[in-house]
Formats: sequence, C-alpha cells, structure tokens
Amino acid sequence: MAEEYLVDIKNERLSFFTPAGEVKALNDVSIHLKEGEVLGIVGESGSGKSVTAYSLMGLTAHPGKLIGGTLQFNGHEIEEMGEKEMRKIRGKEISIIFQDPMTSLNPVYTIGNQITEVIRLHTDKDKKQAYARAKELLELVGINEPEKRLKQYPHELSGGMRQRVMIAIALACEPKLLIADEPTTALDVTIQAQILELMMELKDKLGMAIIMITHDLGVVASMCDRIAVMYAGRIVEYGTTDDIFYRPHHMYTKGLIRSIPRLDTKEHERLVPIEGTPVDLLNPPAGCPFAPRCEACMKICLREMPPVTQFDDVHYTQCWLNQKEAMEKGEANE
Repeated sequence: MAEEYLVDIKNERLSFFTPAGEVKALNDVSIHLKEGEVLGIVGESGSGKSVTAYSLMGLTAHPGKLIGGTLQFNGHEIEEMGEKEMRKIRGKEISIIFQDPMTSLNPVYTIGNQITEVIRLHTDKDKKQAYARAKELLELVGINEPEKRLKQYPHELSGGMRQRVMIAIALACEPKLLIADEPTTALDVTIQAQILELMMELKDKLGMAIIMITHDLGVVASMCDRIAVMYAGRIVEYGTTDDIFYRPHHMYTKGLIRSIPRLDTKEHERLVPIEGTPVDLLNPPAGCPFAPRCEACMKICLREMPPVTQFDDVHYTQCWLNQKEAMEKGEANE
C-alpha cells in the first residue's frame, strides 16, 4: 500500500522540451522506498538518475514536464504541488547533497551564514540559536574547529571539508529523505570512504532514508539495501544489493559489474568496457534501448520493449533474454 512508503513513484514519465524536440528523460520509472532504507540508483551519465531524484524535489519543472505517473513523498502529492508549497518541504523534509560543493556553496557568504539561513528558514530558532545549531552540525559531520570554520568562506576549505559542509546543510532540519547526488565524485579515495561512513552513521542516528545516485557500483556495494540500474530513462534491473552483484540478469548490469576493478583477478587482466554509446533520447529506439550495444541482442529486442520479468518479490528486469528463459521454464509474464 502507498501509505507504507516514504517515497512512492509510480510509472513516472518526464520529458524536456528543447528547440531540437522532446527529450524523453524518464520512461515508466517506479521507485518505492521506506523510512530508514538506502536505495542506490546507478547507471551511465544521462541515464536519468539525477532527473528521477530531482523530480521529487520539484527541481525539473522548467524546462521539464511530467507527462504521466504519480510522485508521492511523505503524504505529499508532488506532481500537484506548486513552487511555494515545494519550498516548505525542501530542506525540511527532503534534502539534497549536490555533486560539486564548490558550485553549490555561495562564494560570497561565510559557511556560518549559509547554514544558519537554512535553519532559520525552516525552524523557529533565533539568530543565536541557529548559530549554535550550525556549530553543532559541523561537529556532527566531523569538522574540526567549528567556530573558526563558521567564519570562513568556501574557498578557504578543502574539498572534503566543503562536502561535509554540504552534508551539514542538508541535515540541518533532520529531513526524512536525503538525496546524495554523486557526493564523492570530486574527492580522493580516503575522503570518499569517510564521507560514505559518515552518511551511514547519520542515517542510523537520525533514521532517515537515503537515495544514493552514482555511476560507481563500488560505492553502493556496502551501503545500499536495494539498487536500481537505469539506462536511457528506464529502470532495466531492480533488486537487493545481493541480487544485483551476485545474481545480475540484465546484460547492462553484467556489463557494469565487469567494468569494476577487482582484487581477485589474474595479473594484468583487462577490464571489459561496454562497447558503443548511449542512445539518443530525442529519437529513442522502438525496442530495448540497450539493444544496439547488447552482445546477446535478438531481432525482437530491436522491435519491441520487453515486459517486466519478475524473479522474486523485489528482483526484476526488463530484458527479452530473461523473458525467453522464463518462457522456456513456463514462468513468463502474460
């Protein structure tokens, strides 16, 4: 039932209208997330990962347009809410950590100003209380000398510290959902691990749900309960983390896993890239969008979009190869 879910996206279709034509960014995307769960959305650039999450915050309204489907978050009907109503829940109930903190933080305001602005906007705290809360948040995300940092500007902090400031701003009002849009891309491996560990600690402490957007399957391996693999605006495979890593069924998922460096491989073993380029969303193919790059492509893959093949209550794919295997076992969807 819908009320069991914190996030309940059903059959979302969203397009961007450009001078060149309609870009079909999302096609029939459905996501369900309960409180405290962590969902990873993975895929190549342009697959629709960020658009899916941003649509929950109403950040795709211009030039994007919702063509079909429903988006529910914490009892709110997102697709029916105006900009004024959305501002009330952004930051308070749902927050986001953007990919690049240097372009997300305002260079002409101090860190303290930027954190206290969020606190005062969504709570009844006065200036002094907001400042104390800002200091507390910087301590929470592991920044040393918080009083000094509150008086500094973004350019005076390191990349890791700026990312921690972004997390502090996102957590200022203890939201029910945190969207992390590739939060570790610009960081080195050591800081990356610290940021991910910090996010999981805060999730447990605050009981919030997380949507982790990334192109790196390695990032989501240890922190996600479920993973949605996206390609060309569709979820091509969805399942638990174990399903995706140990029982992948879609050829695209298998390709992503083959491209991850492994410690147990033979010496000098090459990574296997996915050949070809992503499809043009201005002119999407009639069939499976991955068909032109798929090594197991059949004629029907080029003509028709495959139906959903369900493996259990959680795990499913959209792939004609899986449908064929299910038919041979007498388990195919009608």
